[in-house]
This record gives sequence, C-alpha cells and structure tokens, in this order.
Amino acid sequence: MAYKDIGDAKPNFKCGDIAYHKLLNTEYRQSIEEGLDIERYKPLFRVVASMEDSEYKAKMADVLFEIVRDAETREGYPYNEPSDLQGIRALRKPYVFEKKMPDTDTLKEKILGAWYGRICGCLLGKPCEGTRYGELTQFLKDSDNYPMHRYICRSDIKYKSTIRTSCLADEMEFAPWDDDTNYVVLAQQLIEQYGRDFTPRNVIIAWQEKQSLTSYFTAEKVALVNFTNNYQPPVSAIYKNPYREWIGAQIRGDYFGYINPGDPEMAAEMAWRDASISHVKNGIYGEMFVSAMLACATVTDNIKDVIFGGLAEIPATSRLYEAIVRLVERFDRGISKEDAFADIHATWNDNDGHDWCHTISNALVVVASLLYGEYDYGKSICMAVETGFDTDCNGATVGSVLGMLLGEKGIGEEWKAPTHGILDTTISGATKSEISALAAKTLEHLPK
Repeated sequence: MAYKDIGDAKPNFKCGDIAYHKLLNTEYRQSIEEGLDIERYKPLFRVVASMEDSEYKAKMADVLFEIVRDAETREGYPYNEPSDLQGIRALRKPYVFEKKMPDTDTLKEKILGAWYGRICGCLLGKPCEGTRYGELTQFLKDSDNYPMHRYICRSDIKYKSTIRTSCLADEMEFAPWDDDTNYVVLAQQLIEQYGRDFTPRNVIIAWQEKQSLTSYFTAEKVALVNFTNNYQPPVSAIYKNPYREWIGAQIRGDYFGYINPGDPEMAAEMAWRDASISHVKNGIYGEMFVSAMLACATVTDNIKDVIFGGLAEIPATSRLYEAIVRLVERFDRGISKEDAFADIHATWNDNDGHDWCHTISNALVVVASLLYGEYDYGKSICMAVETGFDTDCNGATVGSVLGMLLGEKGIGEEWKAPTHGILDTTISGATKSEISALAAKTLEHLPK
C-alpha cells in the first residue's frame, strides 16, 4: 500500500508519549531513509518540531503527515522494499543448504534451549537497556565485567548511573516480565486460540485482550491506538507511526520460528502476518528474518546457513539485506570483531533514539554476535549486550538463536539459575509460568 492510499487524516486518540506532533524529527528521518521525496520540507519539519506543544503544533503536524502520506519515492532511490507478502516473496534470493531434521528428543531440547536462550539473554541486557555505549563500557570496566562475561549484580552498583537496579540477576526469584519475552508467550496464546492459520486481525484482537496499553511501546503502541481509532492493517502500521521500521516487530517473531522447524518460509509468513499490523518494509523484514533464522537453526549447526537461510525470506533489494550481507562479507575477509562492531557504531549512533532502536542497527548487532561468538552461548549474548543499542532485545534474539542451535544443554547453568525455571509476564493468564511448560506447549503447535 502506498502511503497516499491511507486517506484523509482523522483526529488521533490522545496518548502523550506517542503523540505525532512530538515525533516529527523521527518522522522526517524515517521518511528520508525510506526514499520519500520530502527533503525540501526539512526546514518546515524542524521549525514545527521546535515549537512548544500546543493545539497549533498538532494541527501543523497533521499537515506534515499529509505531506508524508502523499510523497512519491525520490528519483534514483536504489532500494525496492515492498510491505506486502507477495511483493516480498518476489524479491527473495534463494539459498539452499543441507537440512537435517532432528529426532523428537533433540527437537524438544532445542526448543527448551531456545526458550531459555531468549529469556536469559533478555535478563542479561535488561539492567542496561537504555544505557548508551560509552557509559555502559565504563560501567562494565569499573565492575570488572569487561569484556562482559556475566550478569550485572548488586555488588556492581557502586555509583549512580542509568543501570536499572530493579532487575539484577542475583536478586531474582524468577525471570521478570519484559516485552521481549511477553511476545513469545503472546504468540503461543495466539496459536493456541486461533491455530496456525491466524490472521493479522487475530493478532490485533489478541493484543487488545491479553495486555494493557502500558505493556506496548513505540510502533506497537501507535498501532494499538490506531486499532482503537478503527484503522485496520496495513493502515494501522502507517498512520502517524514514525516507528514503523523500529525493532518492535523483530522481537516478536521467535515463536513462529520455534513451531516451524526446517520451514523458514512458513516461519517468515507467520512473522509477516504479525509484523504487518504495526510495521512496514525493513520493520517487517526484521521479524521475518529472525523467525526464518530460528526455523533454520533447528535443522543445521552452521551459523552461516542460519543467517543466509533467514535472509532468503526477505527482499534482496532491501537495506536490511544489503547491510547484513556486507557484514558477513567483511567477516569472511577476516575483519576483527572490534572493527566489525566499530563499523556498526560508525554507521549507527546509539546516542540517537532512531538509530538506537532501528531494526537494521540491532539486526547487525545480532548477526555480528552470532558470527564472532564462535558458537559459545555466553560469549555471544555478552557480545550482543556490551556493544549497546537495544541490549535486552539483542541479547534475547542472539540467545534464542544460539539456544535453538545448541539446545538447552549448551546453555551454562550460570545463565539459567537466576530464572529459577519461571518466567513472569504481563499477559493475562500467563504470569509466572514454568519455562519447561512453555516449551512443552510449543511442541503441541508443530505441524501435524
């Protein structure tokens, strides 16, 4: 769908932290990266963005939205990035690798490993979510945890910082709720209620029924408000949503990989159905990529097959595809880990909110950690967290992939112990669930 097909703007539901007139700088940056021909309006965006919040600013922001909505793609833009499933599939580049389906016991261990892998990786990054790279590096050095090799503990808190002290591993009685783990449980409930043929509309209903608005952030929160105002997919992902290529969908797709072992295409299709309600283009591709990687990780022990198997489900004409392929090519040429992560930081500024939370920047952190982590669970998740950006998201995604690849036995007890085998969520009917029970329920959702 072209943005100009959205129709006339309507009054938006009032929700302060996602009010469109407060997000104009993000909207401009997002639109330029998408190739929309709006550069001549840059001064106008800046002036309106600098105004004090008022009814007049909101009205002027509505006009800017109409400019974005009606904009054409600028001449010479080098990427082709559709958001519809048929268009995405038409631009894939096939990748063939040898698949070996695991036996039942091995698959059970892999799925349990993926659950634990995601939960523990999330827990590692949770205290430092929002702490920018420079401050995080200094904090880790001051606590003798650099390079990172363990959880952040209470004894590490020696001075005031942005490290969150409410979720320290050595004080946990269970894994605390987090949106990165909520969405895996929510996807499980989605499949339980609607089956494997669920629709984007089913996802909307599940969101509205299972969690309160306070459990949603950025693009998801905008989409949920849009649903309230009767905007349906795919418009719900576009209407006044400057976060439409941020990381929110990329953290939602793990379960669709878990329940499609060896079938990355179906994993990616389910991910598309989920992502399309709140994201477009690379925001969608991020979820499809991760879901497909996890489906591949059940049937190969080669990390490059996992990565390229995931890439084979998104457009080869996209920014995400180009960025990841470039990273892998540099790895193949022998570029050091330090230089690889420095290159990510040189391209994406984690002090900038848009860069910090974008799909592509964080997907690069994930892939670099998988490549340089040398099939070591702890080393890989620590690498994903210590480099900054969205730490809990990236620790969780890397942990999920490595957990699936290695199985539960490949995750050291030092990582699993703080969870005490329990995951808390803010999802109705799923507070303080046994991780083993979540993994067992996953097996019931495999293809019959």
